[in-house]
Amino acid sequence: MLEYIDRQNSDCFKWDSDCAQGCLPLWIADMDFAAAQPIREAMQRRLNHGVFGYSIVPQANYDAVASWFSRRHGWKGINRSNLLYTTAVVPAISAIFKALQLHNQKPSQASPCAPLRVLTFTPAYNCFFACIENMGCTLVPSPLVLRDNRFEIDWEDVERKAKEADVFLLCNPHNPTGRVWTRDELTRLADIMRREHLFVLSDEIHCEFTFPGHTYTPFASIAINDTDFCVCTSASKAFNIAGLLCANIYVPNPELFERINYALEIHEVNGLNPFGLVAQVAAYNESETWLDELNAYIYGNFCYLRDFLNRRTPKLHLHVTEGTYLAWVNIEELGMSAEAFCVALAKEGHVLFNPSEMYGAERYIRINLATSREVLAEALERLAAFLSREA
Repeated sequence: MLEYIDRQNSDCFKWDSDCAQGCLPLWIADMDFAAAQPIREAMQRRLNHGVFGYSIVPQANYDAVASWFSRRHGWKGINRSNLLYTTAVVPAISAIFKALQLHNQKPSQASPCAPLRVLTFTPAYNCFFACIENMGCTLVPSPLVLRDNRFEIDWEDVERKAKEADVFLLCNPHNPTGRVWTRDELTRLADIMRREHLFVLSDEIHCEFTFPGHTYTPFASIAINDTDFCVCTSASKAFNIAGLLCANIYVPNPELFERINYALEIHEVNGLNPFGLVAQVAAYNESETWLDELNAYIYGNFCYLRDFLNRRTPKLHLHVTEGTYLAWVNIEELGMSAEAFCVALAKEGHVLFNPSEMYGAERYIRINLATSREVLAEALERLAAFLSREA
């Protein structure tokens, strides 16, 4: 049973940050729904134990991840020998970059080797940019192109840029555009990356959110060999347990597995809290019905947003969205930057969206749909009122 929670005054980043005060915050990507009952019950049992010291990862966690992806997504072969644990996907990406840099550096080198060149689609999740910069890597952007109201891969650009890069950082499904890459698209990407000898790092944290008619394809299911890719996943996004800090890295190459494990130790993100571990097991083993209900509700919110924009805000355009709980809305006809628009909307309309500049794009806003229909409806009414005053 899906349960909306009023998160105000709970020290929650989304609602209680200074910039969110007085606003309806449809921005940062977490949800306003209580975690599934089995997750809360599992955490309560762990709480009742009374001791919360250092934890190991029990076999139950490996089994839960393997079972979930096998039965729900047809991804087989996950086991203890190819699954690493860390606190979250973003630290995982940084640690993987570190591991790849260590591999490229010769033992005799007294100074760091040339920075990794990271190819990724833009617009991109803003933390991708931070990981690339913080780890001393070089960004190689490949902008997605809009065709028939849908974001598509510029294959000529990818082919050209792949010759200039070392790593391809994939977001599957894609944040912020909401594209759910097809099996054919992923297969073509894998062929290009293999031909140009690029390592593929796939962030698949949004994999549980797909709209009707669209299917998530694990990159691991189309990879030709086990030497040149890894996949980051987590129950955190789908089951609203990000604060419990538990994520997984699938690394089928044993030698790379050891290097990434070492990098996790260097970054000191290889220790997990006991609540994250029991929550993940309960999520994957007992909370599938809850997730199905959540997906249906979020798709209903998307349809509500789509219909509202069509009726009430003709200058805002919602491009085809296939998954995630994030809508990517074009505001170009307003004639102002997304940053300026979001600042003014927060100040005067008391609604908080993300401006596209943080994702490397212009004239878009990102709207978080993972809230109650009532909150979404009120936010959109405020948006429409703000636009009518500005007209």
